[in-house]
Amino acid sequence: MTGRRTVSCVAMSWAFCACALLCAAQEPAQEPASQQPPAEPASQPPTAQPTNNTTAPIRLTLQDALDRARKNSVPFNAAVTNAGLARQDRRQAFNALLPSVTYDNSAIYTQSAGPIATAATGVPVIFIANNAVHEYVSQANVHEAIDVAGIANYRKVSATAAIAKWQAEIASRGLVVVVTQGYYFVAATQRKLETAKRNADEGERFFKVAQDLEAGGEVAHADVIKAELQMRERQRALQEAQLAFLNARLDFSILIFPKFEENFEVAEDLHAPVPLPTLAEVQARAARDNPDVRAALAAVQASNHDVFGARAGYLPALTLDYFYGIDATRFATHTVFQGQKFSNLGSSVVGTLELRRDQTKRELSLAQRRLLAEIRSLYAEAETALNEQEGLSRSAQLAEESLKLVTLRYRNGESTVLEVVDAQNTFAQANGAYQDGAVRYRVALANLQTLTGVLTTP
Repeated sequence: MTGRRTVSCVAMSWAFCACALLCAAQEPAQEPASQQPPAEPASQPPTAQPTNNTTAPIRLTLQDALDRARKNSVPFNAAVTNAGLARQDRRQAFNALLPSVTYDNSAIYTQSAGPIATAATGVPVIFIANNAVHEYVSQANVHEAIDVAGIANYRKVSATAAIAKWQAEIASRGLVVVVTQGYYFVAATQRKLETAKRNADEGERFFKVAQDLEAGGEVAHADVIKAELQMRERQRALQEAQLAFLNARLDFSILIFPKFEENFEVAEDLHAPVPLPTLAEVQARAARDNPDVRAALAAVQASNHDVFGARAGYLPALTLDYFYGIDATRFATHTVFQGQKFSNLGSSVVGTLELRRDQTKRELSLAQRRLLAEIRSLYAEAETALNEQEGLSRSAQLAEESLKLVTLRYRNGESTVLEVVDAQNTFAQANGAYQDGAVRYRVALANLQTLTGVLTTP
């Protein structure tokens, strides 16, 4: 009986311990369930707090970037302002050729001479400069000067306004080059960043492969060292690519936005096919619409008018004055035709202006020769860049395929670590050259439009 009681007591004690352990295990499991409702607000801040990253980025095409840059570029707007000021000078020079009208009113009161003095002298005033005791003058004067020098000056100012106009066009076309270069440089650095990330991942995978092969006794530790060096080199290249992409975006943002803006992206048209115009079309447009030649031609015209105006200084100027109004108690009109001669400007001034005119003619000839050379040079640059596009694209594809094959061969023990490293470097260089080639072609087209005024786009 005593043994059975002992067994039953032990069994009851074991059952009690099991129940206690079960309750202790259930209590911690219930505590998190009771704490879940207070924890829900912790998951709300990401959706409740608006951030700049959640805002949709501004998607820019090349035309959008050009429109924004024309509004915000300080040098371009300065050239436009100078052209506007030159137009105002032209308007003022034209207004100077028009007649002028003046109207004067005056009342002159003086001391009377008295009856005795008036009867003796016949003059009703004491001061001889006065005509009467009360004199009222109300007259209008229309004045016109017919001056050859003034007409020459107007033509000179008109030519100067034309120079400013073409200089503004030069600034506009130069702005197109700058914006195009910045726009596609952002696109190219973005592609290079993606390639750098891929190369960094490939370097990490290759390092792990080399470690696994070393652990299996298939390669030497030297391969692992080389793989680690290559991995670290690719990581540094990734950091440099990130920095280049950031700087490209910042420079482009300053160029096109009135305020500091980073939330934008460019369209994916870097490698879109763009036709190259024929050389005959470029030559025809450049001969018709080149602003450098037009500005040089306007400078020659301005110098010609300047010389003519200086020579016109030897000629007399005819002035016409028409007066109408009242003086004292009578109404009268009085027309005066006056002719006068301006002072001579001197042969030294004419000679100086002739020397300046000769210099502008030489600059015009230089601009014409430079235009012919730039047409050939810029067209050859664009044509060369276009012809290299296909080869660069094919090289990038072959380098990518070669990297895959060499990596597989290394895993199978058929190639060395140096071959893998060389394949990785070749892939990075070929891809970078492909992106640079695309930017080069787009910039070459933008340089052509500085001569023709027409930018070829996809």
